[in-house]
Amino acid sequence: MKHASLLTGLVLLAVPASAQTQAKQPKTLVFLTPAQIDPSKLLAPPPKDGSDFQQKEMAEVKHLVKTRTPERYRQATWDAEHEDVTPFSAVIGPGFDLQKLPATARLLTGVLNDQSIAASTAKDYFKRKFPVTVETPASYREWTCDKDDRKPETRPLRSYPSGHATLAYSVGVVLSSLVPEKSQEILARATDYAYSREICGDHYHSDIDASRALGTAVGVMLLESATAKPQIEAAREELRTAHVTAR
Repeated sequence: MKHASLLTGLVLLAVPASAQTQAKQPKTLVFLTPAQIDPSKLLAPPPKDGSDFQQKEMAEVKHLVKTRTPERYRQATWDAEHEDVTPFSAVIGPGFDLQKLPATARLLTGVLNDQSIAASTAKDYFKRKFPVTVETPASYREWTCDKDDRKPETRPLRSYPSGHATLAYSVGVVLSSLVPEKSQEILARATDYAYSREICGDHYHSDIDASRALGTAVGVMLLESATAKPQIEAAREELRTAHVTAR
């Protein structure tokens, strides 16, 4: 846990101090453009509340909440609390120490920033209710893994797509390119991390599907970005020098 917290802090430290003091200001894209993350061009709309598809999905949410094991719920809770690159550290290996990888930390800070804006823009565009807000609040208050979100009646309309899952897929795509020999493990962890949002009861499966589409698209666009290219190459060289990757 201490190692995970250190990684989280290092990603934050990669942001210039001036940016940290202005954290409440609206985020701006680092590598991508608003046109590239236009949700109307990247995602289909979610199922409507009350539709047969939405009701089927709600039944699936309830089933997962009812049948989840304590162990998988604990993992989902841990994942919910680590909305950063930390979940990937175990599969990449001990050499993935951002304290010693400043170029990689800088790149990942930009990646986290742009994917967050992409997910938030889509959430605001589609305005879907979270599963817990569709049901009677008092009955399903304990669904979520996040204690701060156990007031369903106050949650905004931001279920589609999942922010955590979008992070998983976008960061997963970038990391799998930087450390290709660990690509399968990284992408598997991304999928499992995204599934945690369903285990928590926080999202419908279609929210996660949308996150996979959006996160993958964002990840690919980041890898192809001319603006990001110098930082990507610097991170690659740094990871090779640190023997995190041999490619």
